Amino acid sequence: MSKIFTVFLFSYIIPFAFLHAQEVKLLSVDEFEKGAKASNVQLLDVRTAGEFKTGHLKHALQADWNNTVQFKDRTQHLDKAKPLFIYCLSGGRSNAAAEWFQQQGYGKIYSLKGGINAWKQANKEVEGMPDIPQMNREEYNTLIKGSETVLVDFGAEWCPPCKKMEPVLEKLKNEEGNKFKLVKIDGGIHTNVMKELNVDALPVFIIYKNGKPVWRKQGIATLDELKSQL
Repeated sequence: MSKIFTVFLFSYIIPFAFLHAQEVKLLSVDEFEKGAKASNVQLLDVRTAGEFKTGHLKHALQADWNNTVQFKDRTQHLDKAKPLFIYCLSGGRSNAAAEWFQQQGYGKIYSLKGGINAWKQANKEVEGMPDIPQMNREEYNTLIKGSETVLVDFGAEWCPPCKKMEPVLEKLKNEEGNKFKLVKIDGGIHTNVMKELNVDALPVFIIYKNGKPVWRKQGIATLDELKSQL
């Protein structure tokens, strides 16, 4: 009898656990847009306040995932029974936050695949964009043309890995400044150029020689790595 009961209990628990694990869903831009328009949902931007000010989804709340105290304080009054739609810059933080919300007992959790970068690239509506003219492709091409070597840095002040790269770039300029020109592009503002160049996360580094791209990397790059490519 005990064996039968154990088998029955095991067969019941496993499907339940499986269903629970499936509650966090990764949605495409179109799926996320459709779901977030419902009247009973909660929309949460887990980026920093600085990122939020560069453009956000309509009706979104903001709580910085990387600021543990702030995040818990701002999200404590969310309704666990209502669907929760989460997004960040490119998807990493929203996925981590979604897993945390699942552990706290939230029922329906959805994360935006590719984050607001993917949202902008799909030409979806964004609120709160700063009133700064967008750089166009012609202006960008003017910056990289010529015979000299150009290192383009797509970054932002509120981007943690971008901040980590600042002393590396400063040292690179001090040691190799006569070999290249550094062009910094604010990834929180000039999203049109980012879209054209398929830059969907920050930071991204591109090296041009004679106006042609010869090297590209997303994420942290070492000083030696940059030197070797220049």
